[in-house]
Parts: sequence; structure tokens; C-alpha cells
Amino acid sequence: MIHDGLKRLKLYAASVDDVLAGRVTDVYFVRSKEVLEREGISRQRVVADVHAYGLPPGYGWGMLTGVEEVAALLEGKEVDVYAMKEGEIFRIYEPVMEISGPYDAFGVYESALLGVLRQGSSVSTKAARMRMRCWGKPLIFFGIRCVHPAVSPAIDRAAYIGGCDAVSNVLGAEMIGESPVGTMPHALVILFGDQVKAWLAFDRSIPQDIPRIALCDTFLDEREEALLAAKALGARLHGVRLDTPSSRRGDMKKIVQEVRWLLNINGFSHVKIYVSGGLGEEELEELCGMADGFGVGTVIAFPPSIDLALDIVEVEGRPISKRGKLPSSKQVYRCDLFHDTIVPRRATLESCPRCGGRVDPLLRPLIERGEIVGDLPSAREARSYAMARLESLRALEPIDPEPLLIS
Repeated sequence: MIHDGLKRLKLYAASVDDVLAGRVTDVYFVRSKEVLEREGISRQRVVADVHAYGLPPGYGWGMLTGVEEVAALLEGKEVDVYAMKEGEIFRIYEPVMEISGPYDAFGVYESALLGVLRQGSSVSTKAARMRMRCWGKPLIFFGIRCVHPAVSPAIDRAAYIGGCDAVSNVLGAEMIGESPVGTMPHALVILFGDQVKAWLAFDRSIPQDIPRIALCDTFLDEREEALLAAKALGARLHGVRLDTPSSRRGDMKKIVQEVRWLLNINGFSHVKIYVSGGLGEEELEELCGMADGFGVGTVIAFPPSIDLALDIVEVEGRPISKRGKLPSSKQVYRCDLFHDTIVPRRATLESCPRCGGRVDPLLRPLIERGEIVGDLPSAREARSYAMARLESLRALEPIDPEPLLIS
């Protein structure tokens, strides 16, 4: 239908106020609240925990992201919240968060809470897995064109915490306190109609503190354009980006090898090679030894889902849950060897049952009676914590796929 000016067009995005007011929720939570209020039992105190009872095939762990947003969602509500840290590694069955309080204080927020945690954790987990495949090499997130613009800053934050060194989104970078990073689009080269003219114009116009990285796959073979860029910009050229589409790609490893060889024999060994365009975990691992950095978008923006669920595990102090779940409030303990143990909250664990090592509780106070009492790190601090956890995993893998349950 042609827009005739009578219909007001809009972006279909919930406002922050809509989310905080509990309007982004499944209707059955609203109806449940009405039923419970009518029957006079809406104020029952419950304990609910957030957990994953399954992970995507091949995944032995997930990375928690979205804790800060949950804190913003539940601040001021009549609840207590325990949570793992932003960027923490978790396994199946482990509660990553526990919420307690009158059910009517948080029930309608279940949809929004899980949406924040599931999407954030799914993105950060995939970013972390990509990070593990190219450890020590720059990894930039280019994926906002894959998602609705209303949620792109949240996706950027999760990708950054999970292991990406930077994001390309201007607003997303601003909201996490970082600078956006990017090179140039094919559109710039095409509008000039000549790649050399485009590269030189970029060099003349863009501030000198921005690295000169030439996009080298628009009109000619990658190695030809890379050599053209090196000759045109000389010592000013920091690197070349190869964004070869899948329809023309062939063997990307061979392409990178040829580009590296040609640059080196012509005296341009200082020029870095960055690769982007449809890269997955296997491609990163294969190219990590020869490419200098990567741009990744779709596979991080649209990752396999980390299926976190929220379930009631206690009502008025009585352990109770649906079938297939573990009733009772819980705590998760971890030793330095990443042996995890789940125990009822009433119990304490002094040492690891597997190795005898010192253990630390992973669930810590975040909110008490609606007031935030836990630390809420910046995105950079959360990323540093996550990277330290990944560093431990690299040294220990393979790790136990499941925690030990002690009741």
C-alpha cells in the first residue's frame, strides 16, 4: 500500500518506559496477576532462579551478559536478587540469577528479564567462542545491520563483553564508553568509480589518528587491489581489508596467502591484512595464523540461543518446582580448576569435592529490597573479567561439561 499521509509511520520499538512499566510482557503474566490478586494470593513470597537446562550442540558453557539491564529493570521493586557477575562463565543447570520476593512484584517482568539475559548471553557466548578461535588478534563487531536498530546498542555491548575488541556502531560504542572502529564501505569506492581515488580521498579527509585500512576487493582481484593500495598510500597504509563475497570467495586461506606474499615481495611487509564477510568459528581458526585481524557480524548478531529459563523453586519457604527442575534456593561454588558444585542455599561448601581446592560462591547479592547493593562494572571492566575467565578456560579445556550436584 502506498503511504498516503493519513497513516503515521513508526519504528516498532518499545521505549525504556514501556519496558520498566512491565508492558513488554506475555499476556498470560498479566492474566495470572489478575487471578492471583482476585484470589488473594498474589503476595506469596517466592524464589525463582534463572538457568539453562540445555546448551547449543557443541557448547560446554555459556557467558552471562545482561546483569546490568536486569538491575535497571528490577531496581525499586520489592525483591532481592543474587546474580553471577557480568561476563561469568556458566554451565547447564547452574542458576545464574535468583530473584525472591512477592510474586506480584516481579512476575510481569519475566519476559523482559529473560529477553535481556537470553539475547545478551547468546551474543556474548558466540563472541567468546569466536575470541577463543583467534586469541590475540583484533576482532571487531560489524553486526548491527543484522538486528533492529532499537536493540543494536545492547547487541554491541554483549559482543564487546564477550570478546570483540571494538564495535562499529556509533551509538553502541558511545553507550559503552568506547570509540567506534571501522574502515570504509564498498559504497565509497563505487561512488568514486576508482578504488585508488577513493583510498586517496579517504587519506586526505579522515583524521590522522584513524588507521588507513583500504578495502581491497571491489573491482579487481584481492591481491591486485592490495598492491595498488600499498603503492598509492605507501607507509601511510596500515592495512587492507578483504571482504570477498561468498559467491567469489573460493579458498580464503589461499587468497590471504597470496596477498601476504605479494605485499611482502614488493616491500610492503608492514601492511596488515584484515578479513571480514561471513566468517564463522572454523574460518577464524583457519585464518588466525596468517591474517592480522577480523571483522565479524552475522554469526555473532544471530547466534545459537542460550535457552535461559526462569522457574519458581520455592513458595513461602517450601521447596517446589515443575517437573524436570530442581526445587530450592541454590548456590554455585567454583574452584580454580573450574570444577563447579551446586548446593542448596542453606548448605555451605568449604572445599571442592573433586580436587579439594578452595571454592568461591558465584551468586552474590545484587539487589536487596529493591536497592542495588552489588557492583555494576563498566563494559570494559566486565570484558576484562570475561577475558580472564576465557584465559583460564584456554589453559584448562576440556573442562567438566556439567556441575556436581550435592543436596
